[in-house]
Amino acid sequence: MSRLGLTDPEREARLLSRIIETISAGLDLGEIVQGVAALITETTATDICFVHLLDDSGRRLVLRGATPPFDELSGRIELDLGEGVAGWVAAHGRPVVIGDDKLADPRYKYIPELRGEDFTSMCSVPIATRPGHLVGVLNVHTRAHRVFSYADVELLHSVGGLIAGTIENARLHRRLAEREEAMERFAERVVLAQEAERRRLAGEIHDGISQRIVSLSYHLSAALDALAPQTPPPGGRTATGPREAAEQIGRARALADEALRETRSAIEGLRPPVLDDLGLPASLASLARSFPSLAVEADLAPLRLPGHVETAIYRVAQEALSNVAKHSGAASALISLAVRSGNVELEIEDDGVGFDPSCLAERPAPTGYGLGGMRERAELLGGRLEVHSRRGAGTLLRVVIPVPGDGAAGPSAAGPSAARH
Repeated sequence: MSRLGLTDPEREARLLSRIIETISAGLDLGEIVQGVAALITETTATDICFVHLLDDSGRRLVLRGATPPFDELSGRIELDLGEGVAGWVAAHGRPVVIGDDKLADPRYKYIPELRGEDFTSMCSVPIATRPGHLVGVLNVHTRAHRVFSYADVELLHSVGGLIAGTIENARLHRRLAEREEAMERFAERVVLAQEAERRRLAGEIHDGISQRIVSLSYHLSAALDALAPQTPPPGGRTATGPREAAEQIGRARALADEALRETRSAIEGLRPPVLDDLGLPASLASLARSFPSLAVEADLAPLRLPGHVETAIYRVAQEALSNVAKHSGAASALISLAVRSGNVELEIEDDGVGFDPSCLAERPAPTGYGLGGMRERAELLGGRLEVHSRRGAGTLLRVVIPVPGDGAAGPSAAGPSAARH
């Protein structure tokens, strides 16, 4: 039995110095973790090193770095908090040392890909930027039996603390890069959507409103001609001008009404005026009554939100109810609006045929649901779209959006329903 010798001052100084060089080189997260794992095993005379990092949810550990041949498993090994030695260390924030007979330790979990039977001793320490702020777990293993002293564990703790901040910064940089890329994609989609909307409105105006106005002009001209003084033909009778004029004016009035309806529809496509007139809850209640083929119940909490948030929620509800009416085969639906745990939640539930949500990955809009646009609206407001459905069991669509911190939801947001239809 031999000591590991991590506390050799020269070896310790060399390890920390080389780790600082590695994390200062501006590498990405994967390269940093791989480099640190290699340095630890090389400098400490251990045989293998695994670096498990918390995922973005903070509930699972993912293997992000290891010395060969286990580096190929990066991203493929996951542990829940509390699962295995590394999961226990992550859950409790305390190191674990196992000298031998790992199988006898109740915290140990055998993972075939990691070949635990090849290694005898191990030391596992948390990687944390500060107490209680965990980033991941660092494990070292040896084939031969080794003794890990308190000083050895403290040194590995220091290594963990040294790389924790860099790992956090690398993660933040990655998230920022992903967000910038997402914003670029969104800007491109906005331009395309604007052009598509302009073409749609131009088509509606050309094919609908303008044609109605042309016909309106024709009928008014015909009415004017009918009222003009006419000379009766020899031996004939004068046409009944007023009667013909009345018919033409009646047709013109019908065309004017139709043109007005189409104009209002085009305006509605740009900004729902009902939101300005009634507010979001009452607007949703009005929307629920606009689908005669559905028995829609509305349970809507009284609240006020910023205009762009109300517009997004209204549009999602409009799209969702429209799709329920067109594609779900439902007889009834429920729309609800509430504030829960600091979020505003919109739910639309129907008793229709449902669908398999796994199809979402295969095609963008199963059974006609425009889920992509709804999801984008929610995510642009920092929220999310949830879809729960099963064939033959209806569909529940939930949109969760954070309530602005200035209390824009209003003091009555948690009160009784404002509208029930």
